[in-house]
Order: sequence, then structure tokens, then C-alpha cells
Amino acid sequence: MSTEEALRARSGSACELCGAAETLGVYEVPPTCEGAANDCVLICAACKGQIEDPATLNANHWRGLSDSMWSQVPAVQVMAWRMLKRLSSEAWAHDLLEMFYLDEATQAWAEAAPLPGADSPPAGAALRHRDSNGAVLAGGDIITLTKDLSVKGAGFTAKRGTAVRGITLIEDNAHHIEGRINGQRIVILTEFVRKST
Repeated sequence: MSTEEALRARSGSACELCGAAETLGVYEVPPTCEGAANDCVLICAACKGQIEDPATLNANHWRGLSDSMWSQVPAVQVMAWRMLKRLSSEAWAHDLLEMFYLDEATQAWAEAAPLPGADSPPAGAALRHRDSNGAVLAGGDIITLTKDLSVKGAGFTAKRGTAVRGITLIEDNAHHIEGRINGQRIVILTEFVRKST
């Protein structure tokens, strides 16, 4: 049985992300390159096009993720999580991400290879720094650490729950901010912070 045949049997010949039945094809979920059914999803041309070209993203097309995120197939979970992260400025997608649970191995896979264009916004769009929940961060915000962070070279661990006031955004990297902890100015990854209200 070919990979595509296995995926069609698994999915009932429907796109595993949006449920469409037309123009289906095999999509290998990065960073894997094995081509085995467990490393792939069956998706329609519309999903594939928007995954590979963020400029064509249509948020309403992805509302079916509210169903596909509950799939028992890790490759489907990974793609659903990655698309919800990309769409996290949409309230509905942000809410789904809040409910989304991935086991440790699947979460590592999901974070191992961002979707094309994830680090580079469409032309003309401003670089946006977002916290672990997808909320947009601004210079001067107060954030809270969501996990213990070992601060290299400073000899201390910044504890989960630590509030950091007056952050500075790193202009050319949407995943980095700067803040002062224990009198030390450090770079912090946005995935480990939550914006305080």
C-alpha cells in the first residue's frame, strides 16, 4: 500500500485539516523526510497553498481546525497546532490554542520546524512579538515568565512567575525581547512569557 493509499484509508479520502474531498495530496510534515504515512498528512490544494504561501492565508478556511486538532494522529496534530499558531491573532484560533494539548514528543515535533514564512511577515507587515498565548507585546509591557529559565553567564535561574517590567522588543527578531531580572539585562524568548494585564 502506497503512502497516499494509507492516508486515504486513514482519513476517509478527506483533507485531514479542513475536511475537503477534492484535489488531495500527500504533504510531508517537516522536519521529517521519511515519507511514511505516520510522517505525512493528506491535505487539499487550498490548505497546501496557504501553508506554503502565508500571503494567501484566509483565516476562515481554517475554522475546520476546531475538529482536526482533536485527531489522534500526531502528524495531523502537529499541522493543526502550527496553523493555529500562525492564526493566533484571530480570537477563535487563540481560544483553540488555549485548549490544545500535545504530548511532549508531539509538541517537540510541532516546534521543530516552523511553517514557511513563520519568521518573515508578509511584505509591508510589521514584525510582531507575541507571547506564549499569541498576545501582541509592545515595548514597556510587563510580562510574566511561564517557566524557570537558566540565565547563562549570570549564575542564576529566573523562576516561573517572575514579573519583568518595561520590556524592550528586539526589532529584527519577533521571538526575542529584553528585560531586567535581578539587575541583569537579559534576552528572553517570547514563547516563555505571558503578557500581564
